[in-house]
Amino acid sequence: MTQGAGRTDLSQERSRAHQRAWGWYDWANSAYVTTTSTVLISPYLTAIARADVCPDLAEGQRCAENLSVLGLPIAVGSLAPYTITLATIVSALALLFVGAIADRTPRPTRLLGGLAWVGSAAAMSMFFLVGTNWELGVLLIIVANLCLGASTVVYDALLVRIAHPDDRDRVSSRGWALGYLGGGVLLALNLGLLQLHETIGVSQGMAVRISLFSAGLWWAVFTLIPVIGLRSIRGTTLEPVARGAGVVRGAFTQLRATFGEMRLYPQTLLFLVAYLFFNDGIQTVIYSASLYGSEELGFESGQLIITILVVQFVAFGGALLFGNLAGRFGAKRTVLSGLLMWTAVVAFAFVVPAGAYAVWLVCAVCIGVVLGGTQALSRSMYSQLVPQGRESEFFSFYQAMERGTSWLGTLAFGLIFQLTGSYRPAILALIAFFVVGGLLLARVDMRRGIADAGNEQPAVV
Repeated sequence: MTQGAGRTDLSQERSRAHQRAWGWYDWANSAYVTTTSTVLISPYLTAIARADVCPDLAEGQRCAENLSVLGLPIAVGSLAPYTITLATIVSALALLFVGAIADRTPRPTRLLGGLAWVGSAAAMSMFFLVGTNWELGVLLIIVANLCLGASTVVYDALLVRIAHPDDRDRVSSRGWALGYLGGGVLLALNLGLLQLHETIGVSQGMAVRISLFSAGLWWAVFTLIPVIGLRSIRGTTLEPVARGAGVVRGAFTQLRATFGEMRLYPQTLLFLVAYLFFNDGIQTVIYSASLYGSEELGFESGQLIITILVVQFVAFGGALLFGNLAGRFGAKRTVLSGLLMWTAVVAFAFVVPAGAYAVWLVCAVCIGVVLGGTQALSRSMYSQLVPQGRESEFFSFYQAMERGTSWLGTLAFGLIFQLTGSYRPAILALIAFFVVGGLLLARVDMRRGIADAGNEQPAVV
């Protein structure tokens, strides 16, 4: 087995200062995830695509014309979920190489910063989405989501370096909580802009474009904190042959070896398959919530932003709550309980009546309770299952199924809408992802997987 040597003494890297600096990247990128991906970009992209093919459509009517993309007919309402699907396919291929390269770069935080700043530039460029140029929107979403996933590969892998196995549930949960708080703060500011746009003399479209720009700017500025705060961390110490192969050629060689070695980590592989399913469900709910709320339930942009604000601030507490529960009952049991809650939440969303905003807000509170905790604990659980010296490479497999790179769920969501013309059966179909993912996760033997990876056993799993 080709095994990275790793470091035997990580006491200096596992400091409170490093853990605090590390968590700020959740704060930085969550502005894009919340303001752009979750709330604004899907309805906005749908609106400018509708303006292209149905320019004379009366308000409240559904466009019956299709877009033509490479000769294929695409329903206007399916453009946003199909775009996420395409971004996922591109990311799933690219992130594997990013992870292998990240394990070989001497300064991983520089790579983190470079990827984040390219992604934030794409996010800020969404300001130029006007008129009917939905094609530019598709391109920018793909670039921004790819860079988000790639930078998070590096970021997640650093959790192993800066936190002891017994501390990872806590550190990961606090990072997620900080992310929800930061995303909520910027979203609240953007809500104010959208609600008061006439008072300050800007159109609603301009207010949306300014909000999209602000999310990219926030991402860029706050990325400085982890890049500077973790600058002393160096790349993994590799075997002489791997190091002599160079960054890119060595990455390709190691990636090929890793595919062959995955069978040696059956519990890690089983966890990844489980995560593929239940995280696809989570990500599709996140990306489709605003589309479902606007198109199926008839809520306005301001109401949707209030909804996401509720989710954000409840999720802040939910992530901390799940972190505490994991310390008492173990991360695996806590996540399985969370998946049962997710199943109930999706069923609840299916029966929310059109225009029933108060009922919709109750659904949002339920999502907030379970959202951050399941994601944060999944990250810390997986960190226990990856071999030393290969963290970024293994997290690239994980990140390919993480935020903004789910494709089974968004593909199913888009296809069901195209077949039925309604988002209700599309949202209900997501229950299957939580059920299958939960059944597979229940079969994962965490203790055995940690031992197979050669890692220290935490007190509670």
